[in-house]
Amino acid sequence: MNLEKVIFGFFIVLALTLNFGFFLGEMDEIEHHNVLELFIVIVVNLIATILKLGDRSQIGAVLLATSLVADLQLIMAAIYWTFAVHITGTGLTPGLMASIVSLSGGALLANIISTVILVSETLMSRL
Repeated sequence: MNLEKVIFGFFIVLALTLNFGFFLGEMDEIEHHNVLELFIVIVVNLIATILKLGDRSQIGAVLLATSLVADLQLIMAAIYWTFAVHITGTGLTPGLMASIVSLSGGALLANIISTVILVSETLMSRL
């Protein structure tokens, strides 16, 4: 068993599951979504992106692209949250939370694509 591949797969799947945990719940219910959870999702996604930087294959490039999309959307969600709470002072409204969760939903889709590619590549290498 290759420890590097285990760690790589671990962070890809962890990024997906944490993102799903943040996304789950009513989109406009502020109580269903935690800022700390969003922060943890961003950190794990960034770690997964860093781990993808070493792969020079075509599939590695696609994995990196999906990871960068997820990072961008999650960072935009965090900026949106920060802007609403700390800069404008209006606080979170159901509409703002729906937008934040929508951005995390896009990142979730990118993480799903990344995980499907990883599983497909693993299955193909066994043939």
